[in-house]
Amino acid sequence: MSSAGLLPEPRRQPPPRSPAASSVVGESPFARAVIMTVALAFLALFLVLPLVVIFAEAFSKGAEAFLATFSDSDAVAAIATTFLVTAIAVPANIVFGIAAAWAVAKFQFPLKSVLLTLIDLPFSVSPVVAGLTFIILFGAQSTLGPMLEAHGITIIFALPGLVIVTIFVSVPFVARELIPLMQQQGTAEEEAALILGASGFTIFRRVTLPNIKWGLFYGVLLCNARAMGEFGAVSVVSGKIRGETATMPLQIDIYYNEYASVAAFSIAVLLALSALLTLALKAALEWRFADELAAGRRH
Repeated sequence: MSSAGLLPEPRRQPPPRSPAASSVVGESPFARAVIMTVALAFLALFLVLPLVVIFAEAFSKGAEAFLATFSDSDAVAAIATTFLVTAIAVPANIVFGIAAAWAVAKFQFPLKSVLLTLIDLPFSVSPVVAGLTFIILFGAQSTLGPMLEAHGITIIFALPGLVIVTIFVSVPFVARELIPLMQQQGTAEEEAALILGASGFTIFRRVTLPNIKWGLFYGVLLCNARAMGEFGAVSVVSGKIRGETATMPLQIDIYYNEYASVAAFSIAVLLALSALLTLALKAALEWRFADELAAGRRH
């Protein structure tokens, strides 16, 4: 064997990186500063500034005027109606979201793609159009409306109509958070529990639910925020009856149209605080949920 064969092969040098590739892999400090400045300016203009305006207008005439809004019976009724509608709509969407996610992720059945499309339907339909659709279904000129009213059930311009449209516009959030999570987890644990003799409810309570709890909480937060802030569909089916079918977003619109800006912004403060609380809980759950996924991958 020649001495040349004993020598190590020369190490191949990587090809020189082009300036275009360098700009893609790592931006210059100036470019990073520009991107961060644009992002922060956008957030300040479209998120922070509106919040500042809401709080400033609400307290523009002092704390007494702000608190006086909540002594108005119409404002109190709107707040109570909003929480009542949300308290009905969110649990209904939790039940549907879990059932739909379990069906899609754990089973194979015909028309699964149709179910997924229907779950996403509220994302593509305008809330106003949804409200008009329910008026056509349950209004005074429909077939079902007079039939239900003959039995003492009023849907349109009443609480049931508010609940129905709120469920419709917020129905995708829980299901859409759980479906990819449950698909990623697979069915191995449920099948093992079934082989060991566990019942369906026991499998859900002891196996499935602990694995999806953080995703479920995340979906519930988004669903709750959507339900409390809905305006378009609710405004169509409610009739904006003060003290009866007006929710907080509708009462804000009523006050503002009557030039009672302090009262309007005072109720808007409640919605803003609920949104900020939702964002804080969302961030905490994202952090906690990420830890759960990382721990699952390590195991």
